[in-house]
Amino acid sequence: MQRLFAAAMTVLLLGLSVKAETQLQNNHPYLGMWVTGDGHVRQELLPSGRYDEARGNRRHAYQGRYEVAGDHIEYWDDTGFTADGDFVGANTLHHGGMVFYREK
Repeated sequence: MQRLFAAAMTVLLLGLSVKAETQLQNNHPYLGMWVTGDGHVRQELLPSGRYDEARGNRRHAYQGRYEVAGDHIEYWDDTGFTADGDFVGANTLHHGGMVFYREK
């Protein structure tokens, strides 16, 4: 009976943890669309912790997950490629040698 109770509590706590993390991501200040100055690269940071990047006419060119810690972002592409970047203020992202601006 104790094992069953412990297992149920673990599932409950994990569920609450995932819900709290999702809530934090939904309210994260860097969510949304980021675009290079020439509009060639468009990257959307989704509340699910995933990103979707378009390049030129190639929609969904790169997709994967991301994590933000402070003003730093780490990317893990679904193909295994990794990258990172840094937010400068609320409306600028430096990533992969490019500068992105928040789309309004």
